[in-house]
Amino acid sequence: MSNDIKYFDIFVPGGYPAFTYNPRTTLALEEKVSSALNNLCKLVIVTGHTKSGKTVLVHKILPREKAIWVDGGGIKSEDDFWSLIINGLNLFQTTEIKQATNSSGEISGEILGEGNIFVAKGGGKIGGKIMGSEEKATTISRTVTSMVAALNGLREYHIPLVIDDFHYLPKEIQGSIVRALKPLIFEGVPIVIIAIPHRRYDAVKVEKEMTGRILPVNIPLWEESELSFIPEKGFSILGVILDKELITDLACQSIGSPHLIQEFCREICKINPDNLGLVSSNILQKVFATTAETIGRPIFEKLARGPRSHSDRIKRKLKTGQEVDIYGLVLHGLSNIKPGLVTLEYEDLRSAIKEICIPENVPNVQEVARVLKHMAQIAATDQSSTPVIDFDEQDKRLHITDPFFAFYLRWGNIDH
Repeated sequence: MSNDIKYFDIFVPGGYPAFTYNPRTTLALEEKVSSALNNLCKLVIVTGHTKSGKTVLVHKILPREKAIWVDGGGIKSEDDFWSLIINGLNLFQTTEIKQATNSSGEISGEILGEGNIFVAKGGGKIGGKIMGSEEKATTISRTVTSMVAALNGLREYHIPLVIDDFHYLPKEIQGSIVRALKPLIFEGVPIVIIAIPHRRYDAVKVEKEMTGRILPVNIPLWEESELSFIPEKGFSILGVILDKELITDLACQSIGSPHLIQEFCREICKINPDNLGLVSSNILQKVFATTAETIGRPIFEKLARGPRSHSDRIKRKLKTGQEVDIYGLVLHGLSNIKPGLVTLEYEDLRSAIKEICIPENVPNVQEVARVLKHMAQIAATDQSSTPVIDFDEQDKRLHITDPFFAFYLRWGNIDH
């Protein structure tokens, strides 16, 4: 191993894993995304759970230096979207055109030459003719809309466009953006959007606009063997062989997320740098607890606080003797289930709440549904960095969509 390669170069949660990239060749994901470059004439839609490696995959095929990337999380209006593309292409919305105009006149009469001066004498004989002309330049400015400028630039340069976190775009502009991009897609300009699969982007509008012109690329949750590749490859570069059972445990706790296992590996190196080949159960517990607090605590606290309330919420007593409000109670119930990325029926959650709460403090159906609805609203707005949960009020189903949140429910100190 080169002395210049450090553990933080190898394990890069949230970045591009140059040393531990797993192409998952059996799924042919790279080939599907690459087809956008071959005059595909289809909109490529890459979907998958949060932290499942969607952005890493697309970046491998379409790195930022070779494509225009728009991050949906920073878009508040449609003009923001087109303006980012204009900036990426280094274009201008206003152009200046210079036009030349000529004016000519005819001088006639008796011509007398005096040096370089020609004089026309009035009343003289009709003689030769001299044509005089004068050229004037005028400048005309033309300003086009940000959408027109962006579309013209993408068409002229035929440069790929990637829209990351498409689900963060306001729903009311998702359809209009795809509609505007449709002519470029028909002309073979590579366009890829990245989104999470569950109700976070208006798939109906997108598919309606692009009937027969969509190539869906679904990123499935990672298998344990695929996740195991990361510590096996990364630690081998560091000259360390980890125990097989330890690698299996790391993969199992990653909840199908390569980002999480990158976090574990980096934390192991940080906590136990002098003896990487020997990771005790105590060290592993510390790794999981530290990771949970680092990546999952902020959103857990936001959900636990709930929306602003003008009055104190009623305290409910747990069987442990602890008192929490109804938001804390619902989160304790979820923690009792220790879920992965799953869809929970309402009754499953209510049963978990009954297990931890004294009978007289168990909330009714409407109360729990109201809390879940508010939590989903918090998770879907700017109050949260990621949409960690989604609640289907009609079917009374709770969708846990973020592995960081699920991991915190397993390993976080929810009583803190």
